[in-house]
Amino acid sequence: MPTTELVIDVDTHVTEPPDTFVSRVPAKLKDRVPRVERSEEGKDHWFVGGEVFSSVGMTAVAGWPEPFPAGPSVFEEIHPAAYDSSERLKLMDEQGIWAQVLYPNVGGFGAQHFLKLKDRELMLACVQAYNNFQLDWISPDPRRFVAVISTPFWDIDDTVAEVARCAELGHRAVLFTGEPQRFGLPLLGDPHWDPLWSVAQEAGLPISFHIGSGDTTTGFTPERMAAHGKPSTYAYASLEMFLKNGIQLTDLLGSGVLPRYPDLKFVSVESGIGFIPFVLEAVDHSFNECGGLEKASNFEMMPSEYFRRQVYACYWFEETAPQRLLDKIGVDNVLFETDFPHPTCLYGNVRERIEASLAGHSEEVRRKLLWENAAALYRIEGPEG
Repeated sequence: MPTTELVIDVDTHVTEPPDTFVSRVPAKLKDRVPRVERSEEGKDHWFVGGEVFSSVGMTAVAGWPEPFPAGPSVFEEIHPAAYDSSERLKLMDEQGIWAQVLYPNVGGFGAQHFLKLKDRELMLACVQAYNNFQLDWISPDPRRFVAVISTPFWDIDDTVAEVARCAELGHRAVLFTGEPQRFGLPLLGDPHWDPLWSVAQEAGLPISFHIGSGDTTTGFTPERMAAHGKPSTYAYASLEMFLKNGIQLTDLLGSGVLPRYPDLKFVSVESGIGFIPFVLEAVDHSFNECGGLEKASNFEMMPSEYFRRQVYACYWFEETAPQRLLDKIGVDNVLFETDFPHPTCLYGNVRERIEASLAGHSEEVRRKLLWENAAALYRIEGPEG
């Protein structure tokens, strides 16, 4: 397919193979890293810190014939493109996707699950092991995959060192929790994080706030499923995570980070875009009610203007927002994703969803959303180099 018809997919996940950590940490730590064990019922589960994290199929349901939360029980039942990069490339070619940005599962969408290990040396080793694993995984064609740096965010010095190390190795973005205060750490605007913002800005690496990077324990609960049923519980848990990114985005816009680091970019990942116009209008309104630019000495523009200069958001299933709200969000601030192979992902309907969301838009708008914005942000070159 010609480059003008190819797509960049800015949010996908790799289903980590069982040896992801055990084969990449020092021998003395091998017995304590996250691992896969098969239960008596014949299901493969990831164990993190001695506790069950999830079944392997929970985050790899693409193509599964039954509705979520049903899914593959063992690795052999998972779509091979979920864990095999050569198979992923074949699927991408079938869908007309040139490049994909890659996010984890086991460590958490903000690397927060590594905290369960409760040992700083082990936690750092697992973060480094995952980042090294990504380089092995993308090796069949590094042009077409964007490796994202997981961070040991609980230690700012280790975080800066790991970002610098991985930037040299070829990673092209940074994964960070949008609510560090949830883990007893300083707020986004605290100077504590300035070394991270500085190293990322210098390296030209955007910062990703993926949904579920904070507390994910309140949505999909047994009590809610018993009271409301599975479909309603899944809808609630999904919306809770989507809209929590709206709160994190508001926090970022008011944190002072964007004025201080004008070349640093942020991405709200897997949260959708429909809520963005309300967030921008509401944050500006409330900002002005409390004195606005006259009282906020470190702001030279309104919060919404910093969004348009430095922040991106991603969509996949939505039709209303891409059809009706792009002028309120900004065509330069929107990216496209599939979320493969997660429960919400586009699978077998990628092109149909694209057409439903962008029908009637000009070729210029389509190209920005499907290619140009992401290509510039992640430094992706097309097939012709």
